Amino acid sequence: MIFSGPNPDVEIPEVSLTDFIFSSISDFKDKPALIDGPSGYALTYAEFENAVRRVAASLASRGFKKGDVFAIFSTNCLEYGVIFHAVAMLGGINTTLNPLYTAEEAAFQLKDAGARFLIAASPCIDKARAAVKESKIEELFVFGEAEGATPFAALLESDGEVPRVEIDPKNDLVALPYSSGTTGLPKGVMLTHYNLVANMCQMDGLDYFHCEDTLLCVLPLFHIYGLVVVLNMGLHLGATIVIMPRFDLKQFLELIQKYRVTLSHIVPPIVLKLTKDPLIDNYDLSSLKMIFSGAAPLGPDLSSECMKRIGCGIRQGYGMTETSPVTHSSPADPAKMKLGSVGTPAPNTECKLVDAASGEELGPNQEGEVCVRGPQNMKGYLNNPEATARTVDEDGWLHTGDIGYADEDGHFFIVDRVKELIKYKGFQVAPAELEAVLLTHPAVADAAVIPCRDDEAGEVPKAFIVTKADTSAQAIMEFVAARVAPHKKIREVEFIAQIPKSLSGKILRRVLVEKERAKHASAKVV
Repeated sequence: MIFSGPNPDVEIPEVSLTDFIFSSISDFKDKPALIDGPSGYALTYAEFENAVRRVAASLASRGFKKGDVFAIFSTNCLEYGVIFHAVAMLGGINTTLNPLYTAEEAAFQLKDAGARFLIAASPCIDKARAAVKESKIEELFVFGEAEGATPFAALLESDGEVPRVEIDPKNDLVALPYSSGTTGLPKGVMLTHYNLVANMCQMDGLDYFHCEDTLLCVLPLFHIYGLVVVLNMGLHLGATIVIMPRFDLKQFLELIQKYRVTLSHIVPPIVLKLTKDPLIDNYDLSSLKMIFSGAAPLGPDLSSECMKRIGCGIRQGYGMTETSPVTHSSPADPAKMKLGSVGTPAPNTECKLVDAASGEELGPNQEGEVCVRGPQNMKGYLNNPEATARTVDEDGWLHTGDIGYADEDGHFFIVDRVKELIKYKGFQVAPAELEAVLLTHPAVADAAVIPCRDDEAGEVPKAFIVTKADTSAQAIMEFVAARVAPHKKIREVEFIAQIPKSLSGKILRRVLVEKERAKHASAKVV
């Protein structure tokens, strides 16, 4: 059975992303587009467009051209949107890096993406310099100033004359974020201009927010959720976007109060803080009409508690990097919302549930793998046709790797995952990547990593280790922590005699997951 949402399909223009954004902002040129929350420094829509054109002209003068890849290695800042759209205007491809990446992780993405240029925030500059040495980066830029890097300010010094570039929206890439997909190491997700424009038009049809809204962007802009749903959608609608460099609860609350924020997009761990932390009582959050939660499931009890505590509504959504990202959303009308549900399919989106073993299509209230088809689906994984074929079938259905069901009204609920990815505070952690690191430890003979449930983070990585020499859990965790970004750190270690494997040698992580769940279930009974 194929499910579709209650909202009518929308028209999707075949235009470039930046033309789409700029065509919709002519009525509010003097309105603040982006505000740096901590400092109050702001860019109006007119100033934003002017900055984009100047930076694009400067990049073109350096030989940056259509199809080239530009890497952004930065925390959230006003200039993030400027550089992203300058690259897009030239037909370039933005690859966004997690600012918490180690130099080694950054170098992998730079090499895999084939990036020509890199811009980094000051806190990332040392890692950026090290990564540049291992890649083919031709010039390193920096937001601010740093030795050996060209200041971003230098890119604003051109006359703004941008060469005309012909863009084929359905085929030309504009973004290349990295995702582990349903399994394995990070892969470049090829998103076209049409993918992102389509998803913003779909969100228009979902009545997400309006030009009168003031948004608080606390989600990282390297992540598809912050990049498209907050930054680009906010710019498209003419909202004012207050930028936070990173999440800090006190600053988050201060900025809502100071700027009279009406809507903030967050993740379940922040919902938990808004529900439980006593600091909330010190701030006036009365301007907040709605919070939007995504990137990981949010249960009905926590949703209800948070709404009572804050006095505003909560909407949930569902999607993934490979779908640009939105495929589902709870209704705008609170009376039609179902707590704990990610809502119904977006306009222009088909959805079905299939039995993970047989591939048979399922009906309402039957659990199966969620598959989606629509104009927001990625073009594929960069230089990886095998992984693309495993994720998107011949009929265009993208297999999400998530297990869910739809009720009799077509509202979807996500209950589990087929895929083995760990979702730590909404960020993907690939077990295979951590296992590869663990196997380089001199005392480790074999290793497997699984998700372990955690109230605050959602899931944390737990390692099962077979040793060949004396070591300790602490030593193992410190070894991994020194080699990966903080969200990938191993949080728990268990030593076992043997890692369960199939006859072909594949790790049977599901066996370990079931063992872990049984252990926790018996502990609760006791």
